[in-house]
Amino acid sequence: MGEMIEFRGNGHDYRGHIARPSEPGPGVIVIQEWWGLVGHIRDVADRFAEAGFNALAPDFYKGQIAEEPDTAGKLMMALDIAEAEKILAGAVDRLLADELTKGDKVGVVGFCMGGQLALYGAAVNPKIAACVNFYGVHPNVEPPFEQLTGPVLGFFAEHDAYTDASAVARLKEKIEGAGKRFEHTIFPGTHHAFFNSDRPEVHDAAASQTCWDRMLEFFKKELG
Repeated sequence: MGEMIEFRGNGHDYRGHIARPSEPGPGVIVIQEWWGLVGHIRDVADRFAEAGFNALAPDFYKGQIAEEPDTAGKLMMALDIAEAEKILAGAVDRLLADELTKGDKVGVVGFCMGGQLALYGAAVNPKIAACVNFYGVHPNVEPPFEQLTGPVLGFFAEHDAYTDASAVARLKEKIEGAGKRFEHTIFPGTHHAFFNSDRPEVHDAAASQTCWDRMLEFFKKELG
């Protein structure tokens, strides 16, 4: 359903996968895991389009894809956060300029590394009105939560070495301490990346469907 396009970000050209609905709908930015812009992330964007959203998944790794965790970790740690912000801002502007995007704000959802980048983007970009964070983690990203202009919905796994219950509690304290709205669920029996259907060793179909349904309802409510 989707296709690769180019967009501008702070004077530079970047690429991303865009999936358009059959008629105008709310815009959603989809942010990759540490693997890169892989098939799973493109599929998520396509699913949003089928649900009536205009979705764009920017490529933060500029074409690089990781197949092993060691490589993925190196790519994640090498990510220039300042440039990532420019890529995200460019993607938001490109999506808002698209004729099939309805409204003047977009939502953002991110997975793993992308979950933390989604939080960061929602805090620094007032054009992002709602954020969904799937088990977000990145040691070099500290969102200024006091700048959030919209609510955050979080989905987390019970068994997660990267984002455990204490990390979720700290996140809740930071967001609510800044006076912002944060609703989250920790799914029993699940593991990190449980939403990724391309990873059968951790994928949880039931929890994933619950997350998908709640996320669509959340974005429809917050983005109109």
